[in-house]
This record gives sequence, C-alpha cells and structure tokens, in this order.
Amino acid sequence: MSDVKILTLGKVGAVYGIKGWLKIHSFTDIPEAIFDYTPWSINLGGKSQSMNITDWRKHNNGLIAKVAGIDDRDQAQSMVGFEISVSSEELPDLPDGEFYWKDLMGMKVVTSNGYDLGVVSDMMETGANDVLVVKANFNDGFGKKERLIPYLLEQVILQVSQENKQIEVDWDPGF
Repeated sequence: MSDVKILTLGKVGAVYGIKGWLKIHSFTDIPEAIFDYTPWSINLGGKSQSMNITDWRKHNNGLIAKVAGIDDRDQAQSMVGFEISVSSEELPDLPDGEFYWKDLMGMKVVTSNGYDLGVVSDMMETGANDVLVVKANFNDGFGKKERLIPYLLEQVILQVSQENKQIEVDWDPGF
C-alpha cells in the first residue's frame, strides 16, 4: 500500500439526548460502514485522540453513536463538530483492479498515444460514475488547466499502474 494517511470518514454532529449520545454524519458510501473502521480519531487542540464506540444505531435518516467515557450531554457537547478520521492502514485491502480514491490522487494521466494530460488532483462522484479531476501540465499545448475524465473502466480508463503511479486513458487531449 502507499504511505499511511489520515482519512476523514465523517463528522460529529449534534448531541442526541441526555446520556452522551451523538449524531454522526458519515461520508462513507454506505453510511453505516463508518462503524467498520475503528478506532476513530478526532483532533483536539492539535492532538489526536482515539474514540471507541460502545454502541450505535440508525435514527430516522441518520446515525447516532455512544462513545466510551462520554456519559452526559455536557461531555458530548464538547465533541460536536469534530471530524472523524482513521489511519489509511485501517481500510480493508481491495481486490485486484480496484482502488481507493486516495490511491489515484497524484497519479500521472497519459493517453494511449503517450500524451501527458497531467495529474489527478481530485475525484468527483456524479451518480452515474466517478470522475477524475486532472490538473493539466503547465505547458499543456491545448491551454487546458483542468480536465474532467470519467472513470469508466475499459471505455476510458485503459490501465491503472500503482507501481508507475500512472493511469492510461483513451481520451482526446482537446477535451
């Protein structure tokens, strides 16, 4: 795997009830999956603090959780607004040919003809498919600053090489 990174998986929302429960805003594809990645870390005044979840459940259209050691509303209030993070080492290994977005960031993107389109600077989810945001090279002959390339395997994305940190695409540099 690549370097260990801290990934933000969600955010602590409002206090729920009087016994220290918190509303949780999950950024994972399947919201409940946030509870598969433990322990959580939150940043308190520049220091990372571990959070262990003792219980959680769905509530209306959201999630609520009970944090170990947080037993009343006032204690819970001090946690509101903090981002929930985990080490990238906590993520499960993916099958061959599948990648986390974090693995694609910074990869060089080249066409099947060898034209260097730039590097992946961001990813977007559109509903239909994911999209690579490619920051163009400084000397791009097409005057492009950024390209949006759909992440469609075998149609647009021809090959992803983690070893070479490169993605080969079937894409017209003029787009």
